[in-house]
Amino acid sequence: MLFNKLLIANRGEIACRVARTAHRMGLQTVGVYSEADKYSMHAQSMDQSFLIGPPPASESYLLVDHIMETYTYSKSEAIHPGYGFLSENAKFVEFCEEKKINFIGPPSSAIRAMGCKAESKKIMEKAKVPILPGYHGDN
Repeated sequence: MLFNKLLIANRGEIACRVARTAHRMGLQTVGVYSEADKYSMHAQSMDQSFLIGPPPASESYLLVDHIMETYTYSKSEAIHPGYGFLSENAKFVEFCEEKKINFIGPPSSAIRAMGCKAESKKIMEKAKVPILPGYHGDN
């Protein structure tokens, strides 16, 4: 095992699912929650949970500084972003890559490529994945 303590940087059902799997793997879990989610199932199902801000996601779950402070303070050894929020943020993944933080998800290059529909189609064509007919140019 590369690590023992996982920060789950998400909320709700997806955070609960990641935590259940992590617990089955023998990992300690660290959760984050906004003021509105203090008594939520995901906050209660973690081995440790930390308040990261007020209810709007833009003031809590999407603030990389708050996530990284929690990562450091909790002595986590890896980050799982769940879905949405930080899982689609290439800059966040690049930060993790630069700092040698175990990020559970695709590399930043894949997130960037999949964020561009034209580039995604080129990658799929090259991999011989069937795609719908239509315009697949650069414009």
